[in-house]
Amino acid sequence: MQLLEEIKKQLEAECSFSASRSSGPGGQNVNKVNTRVELRFSVEHSQVFSDDEKNLLFKKLKNRINSEGELILASEVERSQLRNRAKVTALFYELVEKALTPPKKRIKTTPTNSSRLNRLESKKQMAEKKQRRKPPTF
Repeated sequence: MQLLEEIKKQLEAECSFSASRSSGPGGQNVNKVNTRVELRFSVEHSQVFSDDEKNLLFKKLKNRINSEGELILASEVERSQLRNRAKVTALFYELVEKALTPPKKRIKTTPTNSSRLNRLESKKQMAEKKQRRKPPTF
């Protein structure tokens, strides 16, 4: 399911961001500047999603949701807080889209005649090979 820009804006308004010191790249800057960005999104209290969608999010993203019903994501890859914030929001949208996308239904197929014949032929060859391993009978 593709999220619309309007929904993305509503979702970002419901998110809370916090910054802390990063362990990533940045040299001496790491010790001084808060570049790690953490995104918190309360799935339970969201106004954007319906109850069914919330249940689906809880089911699909259960490893990333804490006991208070908050989805927590963090990024400390980049050296700047703005780029980390952009990365974590992009990851958030991607996870939500993936979780709300219904799985494709599997279409049952039958093996082709040639593949069936190839399988039987290889079985015959294996049986013949094993027969040749046995000692000859007199």
